[in-house]
Amino acid sequence: MDEYPESAPEPAGGALDRRAELSEFLHTRRARLKPEDVGLPDFGRHRRVPGLRREELAQLAGVSVAYYTRLEQGNGRNVSAEVLDSIARALRLTDAEHSHLTHLAKPKQNKKKPAARTQQVRGALRTLLDSMDGVPAYVVGRHSDILVWNRMAAAVFGDWAELPPAERNWARLVFLRPEYRDLFVDWEQKAIDIVCALRMDAGFQPDDPRLSALVGELSVKSKEFRQLWATHDVKEKSHGIKRLRHPLVGELDLNFESFSMMADHEQSLVTYHAEPGSPSAEALHLLASWGTDATRAGTGTSAGTSAGTGTSAPSA
Repeated sequence: MDEYPESAPEPAGGALDRRAELSEFLHTRRARLKPEDVGLPDFGRHRRVPGLRREELAQLAGVSVAYYTRLEQGNGRNVSAEVLDSIARALRLTDAEHSHLTHLAKPKQNKKKPAARTQQVRGALRTLLDSMDGVPAYVVGRHSDILVWNRMAAAVFGDWAELPPAERNWARLVFLRPEYRDLFVDWEQKAIDIVCALRMDAGFQPDDPRLSALVGELSVKSKEFRQLWATHDVKEKSHGIKRLRHPLVGELDLNFESFSMMADHEQSLVTYHAEPGSPSAEALHLLASWGTDATRAGTGTSAGTSAGTGTSAPSA
């Protein structure tokens, strides 16, 4: 993953710097565009910076160079939605990136939620997970915390009940635990997806000290995380295919769906299923038939936990 730039580790506590986040996000989006991408002449060796110059971007967005420069320096005060829309179009931002830019430049002035508020999962949702026989499913909360899960999720991904609550977190599992590098056939894509989701979280709540602490810890302990975090990439991924290399049943090709909870936008229900009649479907059926005897090699954890025993993640 050497193609990603390095960045300094984030602070281990406190909050992320919203001005710095805005500045670096705009800079990285501008740097990835070439003049020919937007219909401008390319003078080749005479260009001193990668990507578009500030004056070129300002021209495309229809704002003054001084105005755009202030914005890229992190000063989003009094910027209008119309100007942000113009800049987003000039930068060729995706919907997720456009939303992220808006959150960074124009933070909502809502009352802060209690810093130590525990993430709670409704009892009815826990019951739903338990009733989903043969379907690996779990609920993920803010900061990629795994809140509750069913027996099939434990059979596929490992019994998270055996881990300390603070370790039931996708970012920590993927970047800090070697067995998850073996589990995901395309580990790098899984890593990218997690970092992009954390960046979205940072746009919503940069003043969250627990998120800052998580980013700081991972930046120190994982070079791959540090490199990916420096890209400032954001995206939302609600469905797709995950290829797993399960230690007991071999390769699994699973379709996943992620459903945001209307009652709590910070939580999502994630489910996995295989194409009917496929080898992966047969492998899932085999894991389901083994029940509590299904174990994850290399983790030493049983797969017999249910949503009822998958306790909430620690305060966040």
